[in-house]
Amino acid sequence: MSNATTNRIYVAETLGTAILLANVVGSGIMAEKLSGGNVAIALLGNTIPTGAILVVLITIFGPTSGAHFNPAVSLAMCSVGRMPWSRFAPYVGCQIFGAMLGVWIAHAMFDLPIFEVSDKLRWGRGQWAAEAVASFGLLVTIFGSLRHNAAAVPMSVGLYISAAYWFTASTSFANPAVTIARGLTDSFSGISPSCVLPFIGAQIAGTLLAVILCRWLFIEE
Repeated sequence: MSNATTNRIYVAETLGTAILLANVVGSGIMAEKLSGGNVAIALLGNTIPTGAILVVLITIFGPTSGAHFNPAVSLAMCSVGRMPWSRFAPYVGCQIFGAMLGVWIAHAMFDLPIFEVSDKLRWGRGQWAAEAVASFGLLVTIFGSLRHNAAAVPMSVGLYISAAYWFTASTSFANPAVTIARGLTDSFSGISPSCVLPFIGAQIAGTLLAVILCRWLFIEE
């Protein structure tokens, strides 16, 4: 694989993750401004753009990088042999940097301080269980779609995350890079840095369970 191709892969992961986080944080800020204090309306205003942008981003970047935008997805793809382990660390680095960049872009668009830290506590067994469930379901959605109708992956992921915003207690972060970056915004989408590590632990646990199941259910003949 040429250096140019490799560079395109990593730029796609960085840019895609940045756009995703600019959307998640920006739509959360806008939704909170326009909802008049109605949290349900604010969450709906955050959900619809997030699901929509995932369809777009996976469609346009999928052929280049696989459109993971998520260390959990990259971990799963390496675990089942769909991506070499040598790419795992660079992918994760691109995803985390892109996620942070997206948060800073959202802050710039809404005239907020570029650098800040969230004080929104998201803590407790229910939250952690929700993150494990959200991540498990995301990976089952991806592997099931790849097995039966690969062209449906963008829509399937967008719809799954839209649903998971509402059926999980944590509003479905389901992504370690997203979780880290959302610790850097004191807005509607934020999470206190003190809550980040348990979320990531739950996400990884859900991912590994999904890999075990999906390897048997969708991959092994």
